[in-house]
Amino acid sequence: MLPWAVVALWVAAIAIAGPLAGKLSGVQANHAVDYLPASADSTQAAKIQEALPGGESTDLVLVYHRDGGLTPADRTAAARQTAEVAAGHTLTAPPRGVPSTDGTTLMYPVSTTEPGQDDDARTAFVDEVREIARGGDGLGVEVGGPGALNTDAMKVYGSLGGPLLYTTVAVVAILLILIYRSPLLWLVPLVVAGVADALSMAVVHELNRGFDVTVTGQSSAVMTILVFGAGTDYALLLVSRYREELTRFARPHEAMAAALRGCGPAVVASSATVAAGLLCLLAADLTSSRGMGPIAAVGVLCALLAMLTLLPALLVLLGRRVFWPLVPAYGAGPRRRRSVFAALGGSAGRRPVAVLATGGVLLGALALGVFNLPGDLKQEDSFISAPDSIAAMETLADAFPGRSSQPITVLVPTGRADAALAKARTIDSVASAERGRSGGGWTELAVVARDKPESAGERDTVNTLRDALDGAHVGGPGAQQMDLEKASSRDLKVVVPLVILSVLLILIALLRSLVAPLLLVAAVVAVWGAALGIGGLVFEPLLGLKGTDPGLPLLSFVFLVALGVDYGIFLMHRVREESRAGAEPTDAALTALRTTGGVIASAGLVLAGTFAVLTNMPLTSLVEMGFVVAVGVLLDTFLVRTYLVTSASVALQRRMWWPGALSRTPAAPGPREPELVRAP
Repeated sequence: MLPWAVVALWVAAIAIAGPLAGKLSGVQANHAVDYLPASADSTQAAKIQEALPGGESTDLVLVYHRDGGLTPADRTAAARQTAEVAAGHTLTAPPRGVPSTDGTTLMYPVSTTEPGQDDDARTAFVDEVREIARGGDGLGVEVGGPGALNTDAMKVYGSLGGPLLYTTVAVVAILLILIYRSPLLWLVPLVVAGVADALSMAVVHELNRGFDVTVTGQSSAVMTILVFGAGTDYALLLVSRYREELTRFARPHEAMAAALRGCGPAVVASSATVAAGLLCLLAADLTSSRGMGPIAAVGVLCALLAMLTLLPALLVLLGRRVFWPLVPAYGAGPRRRRSVFAALGGSAGRRPVAVLATGGVLLGALALGVFNLPGDLKQEDSFISAPDSIAAMETLADAFPGRSSQPITVLVPTGRADAALAKARTIDSVASAERGRSGGGWTELAVVARDKPESAGERDTVNTLRDALDGAHVGGPGAQQMDLEKASSRDLKVVVPLVILSVLLILIALLRSLVAPLLLVAAVVAVWGAALGIGGLVFEPLLGLKGTDPGLPLLSFVFLVALGVDYGIFLMHRVREESRAGAEPTDAALTALRTTGGVIASAGLVLAGTFAVLTNMPLTSLVEMGFVVAVGVLLDTFLVRTYLVTSASVALQRRMWWPGALSRTPAAPGPREPELVRAP
């Protein structure tokens, strides 16, 4: 009855969680300012701007372009279309065309506060403007500006859910079919992972409602990847042990109980370590990274819960036939076949020091590629396929090389507005400064830099404005990008040591050793460096990615360290088990690799495959994240676990477990004293 009861409880849980899971996309925050710390200067500017009459403005730029030069008919069409936009909406100022010096381009800045904070209303406004502003016969018309860019970003993030889920399911299904070679078995963990994904989405939705945890499109995507990747890994370990126990027990429920006793503690310990590492992101300053921590941890823990309860129940109910055609028979010994990992372990065991040195040099050489990573990611490079707003930015950059098309927003106390305006106009790098709305004791200034958006010149202008205007807050897309990079740099310095310390302490407690945990953590840190280095060799030269997402180093570090240590626990737990049973250090290491290598390799392939799904997404940040983590997982699985950790175990012998009890050589048994025999 117990398996049926477990299934019934899960059916009830999903009946409750399903409607909540469907609402998760509705609470996502995907504006650039939503990623920033609340204390950032540009965040403060955005908050003040929202409180002004009309709320946050939606700023667009209508761009008209003809390669051979605009004709009078083109200019007439542009004036007519912008007038139609003005007639249908309340704009902050009448549209005024600004021609380029070469006569090929005409831009019309358009700004309104009509949509306020309603994202749907903003999208409708942008879509309506795009319907009105149309070209043809050689006249190109594009709608750009911050408002259009935000709308395009929201559409991209909103479109991720379906393709991401379908692609992930397809990848996991193919890998499980190849691993299990069964027409039915692969489907069971896949269904359970889907159930865990629905539960995790519902939990995150409630976290957002109850604790205001920031949910972004990026964090939602990563959570789904972790649920299917980590969850399938746990399923592989459990099913492998269950298959083994079915040869020892006649009844499936007895075999499952033995399997849970055997691998359950290691699975729980490893998932707890992953969750603890992810929760270190709560110390991040970036709102998006701080929200990523609990969201990703929820995904891992929901996957754990489902794989240790629902999966065993389903497998027991389905019985041995779920393994058809390779059904494990009661009383049959374990299958004896030549193990690739036995051969690999043997080669590592013969020359452990040489293998360690070679592996270390290889990882170090790959890490040098970090110096070839492209510079900071700019807005126009953040999409794989440039939407209309990015195309508009590129056209403006070519037509107006000495002028910014993206204003810098400055919020100043109203009493100082006139002085601040005059001061801003005296700055050499400022092309123009105009007074905007006032309300609540604040006045908005629109400052246009002489340099193009996100250039070094515009950055200097933002810094000069912040230094020169006392009590002011400087915002806008360029300032937000600067604050994002600053916060990312700070988070890397704070969170990385915290992750290392927390994971190290957990490993020390689990393995009863100092040396083994230090080795495992050093190995995954080396893998992180090598994976980033490979990214530097691939991103721009092969993939054409022109910038590196500021959050990539931190997030990839957290995922690779937490997930890499996860596999380390599986391997070292078996080494420790063999050592406690009396095996010599070399035999313990090679036996552990031979018995766990296959399942760890399968788990690594699945996890790498799920993260590789992100490389098919339309955002540069997700492509880079998926590539680095997938490559890192493969390096960790097939180089570090197979060769380096095994070689280190052989080379260090019992010192691997110092100062624990396993580090001490067992005392040789002394001579037996003669027994006294009583005379009859």
